[in-house]
Amino acid sequence: MALKKSFSKDKTKCTVTFSVSPEAAQGAKTVNIAGDFNSWSSTDTPLKQGKDGSFSVKIELDVDKEYQFRYLLDGCRWENDWKADKYIPAPYSNADNSVVTTYRK
Repeated sequence: MALKKSFSKDKTKCTVTFSVSPEAAQGAKTVNIAGDFNSWSSTDTPLKQGKDGSFSVKIELDVDKEYQFRYLLDGCRWENDWKADKYIPAPYSNADNSVVTTYRK
């Protein structure tokens, strides 16, 4: 899993590429991402599967913010990003949420 960030020229947006490696996907057929940026919808933001078995999606986010998220594999298994910027306790479960930050450097 990985997060790749690129900032717009005017530094008002940050495009984040969310990636799930084949090892992390563990044979999953579908991967969706749910988070603050899509009202925690488990179906609105599917990741596309690459030929190598990895999954990825690009999402444009506002800068200077933090967004919580998790991946949903095959509609039934929640996973965090192994390389998230940080983790915070989820308010409704005994798990943590991944966090991506979009602070300008």
